[in-house]
Amino acid sequence: MKFKVDENGFYGQFGGAYVPEILYKCVHDLQEAYLPIIESEDFKKEYRHLLRDYVGRPSPLYFAKRMSERYNCQLYLKREDLNHTGAHKINNTIGQILMAKKMGKTRIIAETGAGQHGVATATVCALMNMHCEIFMGATDVERQHTNVERMRMLGAQVHPVTTGNMTLSDACSQAIRDWCCHPADTFYIVGSTMGPHPYPDIVARMQSVISEEIKQQLLEKTGRDYPDCLVACIGGGSNAAGTIYHYVDDERVRIVLAEAGGHGIDTDYTAATIHCGTEGILHGSRTLVMQTDDGQIKEAFTISAGLDYPGIGPMHAHMALAHRTEVMAVNDDEAIRAGYELTRMEGIIPAIESAHAVAALSRLHFTPDQVVVLTVSGRGDKDVQTYLNNKDKAGEYGDF
Repeated sequence: MKFKVDENGFYGQFGGAYVPEILYKCVHDLQEAYLPIIESEDFKKEYRHLLRDYVGRPSPLYFAKRMSERYNCQLYLKREDLNHTGAHKINNTIGQILMAKKMGKTRIIAETGAGQHGVATATVCALMNMHCEIFMGATDVERQHTNVERMRMLGAQVHPVTTGNMTLSDACSQAIRDWCCHPADTFYIVGSTMGPHPYPDIVARMQSVISEEIKQQLLEKTGRDYPDCLVACIGGGSNAAGTIYHYVDDERVRIVLAEAGGHGIDTDYTAATIHCGTEGILHGSRTLVMQTDDGQIKEAFTISAGLDYPGIGPMHAHMALAHRTEVMAVNDDEAIRAGYELTRMEGIIPAIESAHAVAALSRLHFTPDQVVVLTVSGRGDKDVQTYLNNKDKAGEYGDF
């Protein structure tokens, strides 16, 4: 089965470009331009140079000895938390800012939830001397205050969004409204594998450096270039897409993704789109969406700002319905406990987003010879206060 995008911008029945008429030319121009740009030698050379010397790639693939013993496998952590700006998001913003320059755009906008994409966008705009405006839900502005101040230090204007439940979905909607008002000079740097075609493909390609490196690093460390199992968290799906990109057609590799269960998929307080969503259109793409019977978008809920989205990228919707991926809904308390577990056992404080992936390990069964790669998508500095506020959920690890 074909899991990557087709010539019409679809992944099976999902994808496409459903945009207001005023944005048709912007999106069409991008569809025409993106492959010639990213396949050009000039782009590849500058992109690889910045990934190496600015971002600090390749990111390490670390053998987690104590966690391996606990989960009866050979567990390797792909350390995206060690990238410049502290997450995988910079892989994508570097690529998209180069595209924007080559297309003659002078103004950059972006949406952000946990703030990591906003920080990464503000960072590359400072690097390239481009005007930058970030849309962020007012709820997330409050709970991710440190990242907001980082964006402002980097020269970005941060616009708190006060519609809906004031989180990532609302920030996306506001960014699209802004784009409609400034179609000529503005490039929208989308942070995840969502939005109208070609954004899901662009972001997946930019993040595919993760699985490209995993192949090389595993070959060096284990003598083969594939794991038995890949594990990643999933919101819109950018770090998950990057982790699995070079393995989607390799049936030897089991793919496990952890989405945000919030208070539970049987409650109204969840962000588990693959478990709770139905087919619909959200932010320019046909995908799985959490919605009411009459098509109104439901508010997503999770302790993790970066997973707080009522949709999923079309690539992931297609793969989940085709049973290529196993998707687990990890609740808030499970994620908090797993975050403390990784912190205490390996000395690595993960972003709460990444902690959802760590929590999935407790539901999986391995044999000692199996190689498991888990992507730590971001570092937990931004979430320390949330961890402290919820340490009662951490069990033995929160006893301090």
